[in-house]
Amino acid sequence: MLRRLARLRVPLGFACGLVAILLARPTARSVAVGFAVAVTGEVIRIWAAGHLEKSREVTRSGPYRWTRHPLYVGSSVIAAGVAIAGASLPLVLLVLAYMATTLTAAVRTEEAFLRGKFGDVYDAYAARRAEPMRRRFSFSRATANREYRAAAGLAIGFALLALKLWLTL
Repeated sequence: MLRRLARLRVPLGFACGLVAILLARPTARSVAVGFAVAVTGEVIRIWAAGHLEKSREVTRSGPYRWTRHPLYVGSSVIAAGVAIAGASLPLVLLVLAYMATTLTAAVRTEEAFLRGKFGDVYDAYAARRAEPMRRRFSFSRATANREYRAAAGLAIGFALLALKLWLTL
């Protein structure tokens, strides 16, 4: 069940995004503040994606030196930005429910995969006993990790919120 939920998090995210637009009651201020928060989350995601060698190693450079799941940290910050921008309690509850369920499933399945593939290396990393890596950030690595998809989703989502705000003025 967790694996299925983890795999469905992107399509569920699109569905929740459409519901979020319907629930949103944006103001100019809420969109501006929420956008600033969400962009901060996307910067975290880009930083992480620019260090990640997915499924090839236990990455220990960049933000992976401090947290095992910086992509999910960034996603959580983006979600907070969306909740702020939407200025609606039902939207906040939707965002919290979506993030709690899908990220919990994703973290658990990802950690099981990494533990199965890398064994003691991952366990040492998870226990903060592994040495950090020396690796520079790479935009080409972030692109190879398809981080442009999250950035595009963020832009489209906030464009829709701005459109809803404009139409209600």
